[in-house]
Amino acid sequence: MSADLNIILPEILLSLFAMGALLGAVYTGKDKLALPILWATAGLFVAMAFWIGVSGDTDRMAFGGMFTDDAFSRFAKVTILLSAAAVLLLGQDYMTRNDMLKFEYPVLVTLAVVGMMTMVSAGDLMVLYMGLELQSLALYVVASMRRDNLRSTEAGLKYFVLGALSSGLLLYGASLTYGYAGTTNFAGIIAAAEGDISLGLLFGLVFMASGLAFKVSAAPFHMWTPDVYEGSPTPVTAFFATAPKVAAMGLFARVVHDAFGGVVADWQQIIALLAVASMFLGAIAAIGQTDIKRLMAYSSIAHMGFALMGLAAGTAAGVQGMLIYMAIYVTMNIGTFAFILSMRRDGRDVTDIAALNMLSKSHPTHALALLVLLFSLAGIPPMLGFFGKLYVLQAAVDAGLFWLAVLGVVASVIGAFYYLRLVYFMYFGTEGEPLDQAMPAIQWVAMVGCAAIMVLGIVNLFGIEGLAAAAAETLVR
Repeated sequence: MSADLNIILPEILLSLFAMGALLGAVYTGKDKLALPILWATAGLFVAMAFWIGVSGDTDRMAFGGMFTDDAFSRFAKVTILLSAAAVLLLGQDYMTRNDMLKFEYPVLVTLAVVGMMTMVSAGDLMVLYMGLELQSLALYVVASMRRDNLRSTEAGLKYFVLGALSSGLLLYGASLTYGYAGTTNFAGIIAAAEGDISLGLLFGLVFMASGLAFKVSAAPFHMWTPDVYEGSPTPVTAFFATAPKVAAMGLFARVVHDAFGGVVADWQQIIALLAVASMFLGAIAAIGQTDIKRLMAYSSIAHMGFALMGLAAGTAAGVQGMLIYMAIYVTMNIGTFAFILSMRRDGRDVTDIAALNMLSKSHPTHALALLVLLFSLAGIPPMLGFFGKLYVLQAAVDAGLFWLAVLGVVASVIGAFYYLRLVYFMYFGTEGEPLDQAMPAIQWVAMVGCAAIMVLGIVNLFGIEGLAAAAAETLVR
């Protein structure tokens, strides 16, 4: 038991910290401790990411294969922890300004992160569901944190109802899989599904894929995303757009390769269909948006389509491309949301894209940094976002999915329109009342830093290419 507990030590420490912070705040100063808890949480996330990143070099199993600690899970966990820390710190000023910085907020984010870390290490259907629900239940609450706001309450309720539906789909798929495989362990499922998969197991796979597609907001299971992104407090929206996406994509990859890796042809077409639907729906639906948070919601749907393209390849190169894509996607979103969090006029928060009119004149540095980030999101060379798309497109072509790569390029061209439209507003729009000058230092550093990464990363991708390759090799055997 001690060896097993040692493997899950990061999750145990984060859980103990969350419970300790909760009890400490309740019995002392409550919301007076919110800011120290938030900074302590972010610091712990960074320290934990460093520990996970440097300590593990072997693949280990805990609790009879139910929990997996390998290069794939470590890559995903480091990305999740660093992005969660960044979003917590970026949103601190916004939450304080709007009197929303409650002590529960960092505690709930910590518990959600524990769920995400469990998801990417799942080696069993029971652990998969436990991690997924721990993440989801915490996210339902933070989505509706602004209780006096009708849209925030609606966002939380809509997310909860549709989330419960997706959990039902996932559980039904898991029960079918267990019934026909005779085990909940991924190693047992892959043995049962080897070669000629039974119809029952195939239905289990389809239902599980549907439930997981909801979690990554892939079309046609995307219906919650625009309303939840728009209605949630902006720091919460930024969180939704980063860490949970990495966790859900990691879990998706874990399920299809660890549990159904012997029947790639059976799930390849499902994921390819989800990828095409997501890329085109996200690209086309975003064109008519006037609210930047809704636009980012449709943008995330399209980007998940590209990440799923890498997964649809069914190869180690495909998983590597997906991991690289997710790391770049998270960085682009952190930089973009750093700017969105600072959008204010006359002391009031604004999210209308018309507020970007002639930003280059009033805030030239902000406009330039946002220009780089938007070009990268659009996949315009030589920004790093272009190389992210290149990896997944190459993986799809190498796997014989040439048609999928062609459709991906077409969707990317359509999607470039709404990013370039924002650039047009910033540099050639009609002059109006400018945004407030003040921008917290941490948001400015994050925005400019992420923009710089999009340019400087083209040299060697900061070494994530090799790390992603090692992670993919441990998953795709």
